[in-house]
Amino acid sequence: MFDKFKDECGVFGVYGHPEASKLTYLGLYALQHRGQESAGIAAADGDRVRLVKQMGYVNDIFDEPTLATLPGTVAIGHTRYSTAGDSKLSNAQPILIDCVHGQVGICHNGNIVNANEIRDRLVRAGSIFQTNSDTEVVLHLYARSQAGSIEDALVESITQLTGAFSFALITQHALIAVRDPHGFRPLALGRLGDAWAVTSETCALDLIGFSYVRDVEPGEVLIIGPQGVRSIKPFPSAPLSHCIFEHVYFARPDSDVFGESVNEVRTNLGRALARETGVAADVVVPIPDSGVCAAIGYSDESRVPMRFGLIRNHYVGRTFIEPAQSIRHFGVKVKLNTVRSILEGRRVVLIDDSLVRGTTSRKIVRMVRAAGAKQVHLRISCPPTVSPCFYGVDTPRRRELIAATHSQEEIRKYVGADSLGYLSLDGLLSSVKTRSTSYCTSCYTGSYPVAFPRDESGYLQLSLKIDGQVEPLPEEEPETVV
Repeated sequence: MFDKFKDECGVFGVYGHPEASKLTYLGLYALQHRGQESAGIAAADGDRVRLVKQMGYVNDIFDEPTLATLPGTVAIGHTRYSTAGDSKLSNAQPILIDCVHGQVGICHNGNIVNANEIRDRLVRAGSIFQTNSDTEVVLHLYARSQAGSIEDALVESITQLTGAFSFALITQHALIAVRDPHGFRPLALGRLGDAWAVTSETCALDLIGFSYVRDVEPGEVLIIGPQGVRSIKPFPSAPLSHCIFEHVYFARPDSDVFGESVNEVRTNLGRALARETGVAADVVVPIPDSGVCAAIGYSDESRVPMRFGLIRNHYVGRTFIEPAQSIRHFGVKVKLNTVRSILEGRRVVLIDDSLVRGTTSRKIVRMVRAAGAKQVHLRISCPPTVSPCFYGVDTPRRRELIAATHSQEEIRKYVGADSLGYLSLDGLLSSVKTRSTSYCTSCYTGSYPVAFPRDESGYLQLSLKIDGQVEPLPEEEPETVV
């Protein structure tokens, strides 16, 4: 219902704790924002690995009786939003197999860009796939390996992959974490006494009382088992390409990602936005919830007070019943409502983290005007989004990205704002400590750090192909998604 990039997936794993599956359940709770289509937990007790996964939210799937069927001191879990493969139970993760190397389960955040090529080769060799998820190719490579050990079979498998992947794997006796050599997606390591955890975001460690130790390094394989923690680095070195959009939108602000506080980075984005695009105004209003940190920074820098002129209803489910008689902008109104006393008669700066198609921004601007705002100035705390992501984010095709085919002035007219301002790429990169050399900014530049088969891009969730024509501005969307 909101015009945003869709969160990718969240992975979590625990080793060496008697309530591993319960801790994993709590970890997935903290990572629910990263995927809401399905969730699953696999747990090992030394003899076998057991699995429960379903479509839906974490708290809809797991309860005390269900978690009781997942005994053991090792567990991994996953929350999914599909970026490669359909949204159906067979594609839910963890994916668990039993092969010559024993049982192994896998959770994946990212997108393997050469998965289609590997899959075609394996099918020709006789493999039978049970899903259309890119993650399954890893298990087929692992099962077919003639290596003499689990570790060697895994290394043989993952070194054939290109793209973005942060894996959590489970065997009968071990937890294994893998991060691609570019470090696209985050993966952190935590500890509580003799127990260890890996997670997509550090907020999950806070919830279960684990201390953050460090990030799993790009290109690193961590094997956590009865012999302790071992690190190997089987990949050739590669330029770092951390996803900048983790800081802009995806990660929770109470997490540290890529070694930096998400809250602090987003606040810095707002400060830079005020310096670059400041305008005379009476009030700064965040579009909740993702615009709040940037709005705080914008307000601090501009000295224009911030007020919550838009209130979000946090108790709206994924569907709702549309009224028999149409209510204008019902789909947005059911999630957001205006506070007239804050907006009426004032020059308002609306702060949002991104503008993708522009359809929701248009509706929000109209709502703010209807509440009596004198002027509405829309400010976006990142550069114009002109290219899709192929590394584990569900983004529209390029022709559906309004900034890819229309000028800033055309977008301003479409959304109905008195002015529109984006943060510059330099302003974005100056808001993180490590600057441009460590970040992937392909969604803003169209420059992709890892090549993919452009003529075979149909296996991805998106397509780069454009017919060369300027797309018309989006029509008014249906008021509800039911």
